[in-house]
Amino acid sequence: MKYAYRAVTDTPQGYYGLPLLKAPVWTWEVPAYFFVGGVAGASAVIGAVARAAGADRRLVRDARWIAAAGAAASPPLLISDLGRPERFLNMLRVFKVRSPMSVGVWTLVAFSQAASAAAFADVVAQRTRGRLPVRVVGDAAGVLSAATGLVLATYTGVLLGATAVPVWSRNVRLLPVHFGASSIGAAASLLELLGHRHPALNRVAIGAALVETVVGAALDRREAPPSLRPATAAQLVRVGAALAGPVPLALRLLAPRSRTARNVAAAATLAGSLFSRVAWLEAGRESARAPAGRVSEAD
Repeated sequence: MKYAYRAVTDTPQGYYGLPLLKAPVWTWEVPAYFFVGGVAGASAVIGAVARAAGADRRLVRDARWIAAAGAAASPPLLISDLGRPERFLNMLRVFKVRSPMSVGVWTLVAFSQAASAAAFADVVAQRTRGRLPVRVVGDAAGVLSAATGLVLATYTGVLLGATAVPVWSRNVRLLPVHFGASSIGAAASLLELLGHRHPALNRVAIGAALVETVVGAALDRREAPPSLRPATAAQLVRVGAALAGPVPLALRLLAPRSRTARNVAAAATLAGSLFSRVAWLEAGRESARAPAGRVSEAD
């Protein structure tokens, strides 16, 4: 009896001259959505923690407004990539726990409502001199936006890892941590660039950069799969990891009192967070186009 087995070859084609995998067709809106949604979700987490710790009220307000702005921008980006609004609405007809896309869409809707309510409650609180019912509603919405924002900042890594694209599925455990840490660092950096110089924000940014550095080192130590060997994808991923990890980490640790160093570190973190999303999308495309195996027969 003959059995079919897969032997690794250098041919880029699969069965009958067709590629085994279809390269991702996502456009620029998807990495932009990953970045904007991640920063918004992380900002909601920072705002809720700052509120619970009794931090400066202006910091809480700015964090909530960043979350609300990101919540408002995320659905249009996602709908633009889908092509038609009804495709987005169709995903809300059923909730599938095992589907990262379904969980992500429902999380985005819940986050958008909660983040908007928290920001609106701040406006009402200013005009009503902080009446207790308004503060309670705002704080409750802030907690809900933080819970859903944490999922929003990390689920995109799970979404990529759940596909058949080799470079994404291979790093399914690292991508959620990578995206979550870069989102936290980017949110803290954005608040710093808005003028907030709280030591806690700097510590949060240092922690996020440290995690990004460790994740980047883990990716480099791991034996690179064929899908990540092309120079373009590998270099893009490394540049994004460096901008979000070692570069801001060194600036914050070596010049902790320098305002300029912190501003440069914050700008590098934001650039690295966005660039890493674009880099992983490109890595996925190259991974799907990489040489595939060929089926042979033997006794």
